[in-house]
Amino acid sequence: MSSPAPDAHELQNIPPAAEEPHALVQQKWNDPPINKWRVAATFITFSLVGASDGVYGVLVPPIRENFNLSNTVVSLLFMTPFFGYTIATIIVSKISMSLGQRGIAIIGSLCHLISFIVMAVHPPHFAAYLVFYIFVGLGNGLLDAAWNAWISDMANANALMGLLHAFYGLGATLSPTVATNMIGAGLGWWNFYWTLVGAATLELACASLFWTEDAQQFRIKNPKSSSSGKSRTSEAVSNKVTWMIALFLFVYMGVEVSIGGWIVDFMIHERSGSQGTSGYVATGFWAGVTVGRLALGLVNEWLGAFQSYTSLLAVGNANKATRIGERLAISFYLVISVGIQLIFWLVPSFVLSAVMVALLGFFTGPLFPGAIVVGARLLPKHLHTPGIGFASAFAGGGGSILPFVAGAIAGPHGVKTLQPFILALLVAITVSWMLLPRQKRATA
Repeated sequence: MSSPAPDAHELQNIPPAAEEPHALVQQKWNDPPINKWRVAATFITFSLVGASDGVYGVLVPPIRENFNLSNTVVSLLFMTPFFGYTIATIIVSKISMSLGQRGIAIIGSLCHLISFIVMAVHPPHFAAYLVFYIFVGLGNGLLDAAWNAWISDMANANALMGLLHAFYGLGATLSPTVATNMIGAGLGWWNFYWTLVGAATLELACASLFWTEDAQQFRIKNPKSSSSGKSRTSEAVSNKVTWMIALFLFVYMGVEVSIGGWIVDFMIHERSGSQGTSGYVATGFWAGVTVGRLALGLVNEWLGAFQSYTSLLAVGNANKATRIGERLAISFYLVISVGIQLIFWLVPSFVLSAVMVALLGFFTGPLFPGAIVVGARLLPKHLHTPGIGFASAFAGGGGSILPFVAGAIAGPHGVKTLQPFILALLVAITVSWMLLPRQKRATA
């Protein structure tokens, strides 16, 4: 028997259809129009995170001298943000569900601003820096997770993710240069943190752009497509893809921050460079990361579009072909990176090492955004924030733990051990990438 037609009163109470597309239609960087400003705000955040990560290499030597520390102890600067990233991994989905993107933007920005103010006033005890780097890690983890998940789900995700992470590289490129010049001009190394205070103030102001993105809006735009009965976080961490992307990014961030954090010391002690010229080598590495994310991000986007087109002509399976195109590109970049690292290690030339470092940045740069895009396509939509968020925050742990390990190894054996350490990490992520599943798993 057919259902009775709704009367006029029932029709009036039907929610407006205009809100439904938010849950179904893929957002663009300029649609809705406010996204232009919100995407720009995420670029500011990633520039700040990059500036904070990229300056390690320049600040480690004067911090070690100022507080009379060993390599192992000063390496704790890399380690303590891990605790913040770990907390972010646990709570990012809960905050998104409870406070929406608005809550993420405000809490993350405050973590940055308060921490950098404390560091800029130069507390007399090294322990204070370790404590507040935990909060830096928390802010990084929350914002990194949320904005990666959001941007990776947009149209033209490869190009946008490449641009987003290029701004990380831009911040990491500029900060060593700024810090090197400030120290060279006779300013105390701690004064560099005032530049981060300024950027964090702007970041907090930009959080107002997400004021309407509360918990209700987040739930509308990220509807649950599974009937498993588990929470989204539980479902995400029980998904094989989440862990494989997380482990890949964990090791990748270890490579990136270990090079950026220890390259100055390496060039001084193993390539006979000065503090100034070695500082610019760190700048060259981050510049390579930035350019690689821009240029190769566009290559990935083109490969995805080309593979989709040829797939439609052949078998009509566009999604599978897109993933194959991106996967092959990242595999290619990994193999080249291993070769570059071998040359960097085995040829003891300052100039050649500087060139190889920049090329290593260029070819490893697109690995993070590319992996996020592939992960987003392998995970169901409702798991993007908890899954990609978990992987991104977990990656920050790699950027903390593995550089600390590099420093701990260098303590008794010298900074020359950086080279085989980086090579082993590159081989590990190459193998892990080959093991990544090729098909999205169906949800219950």
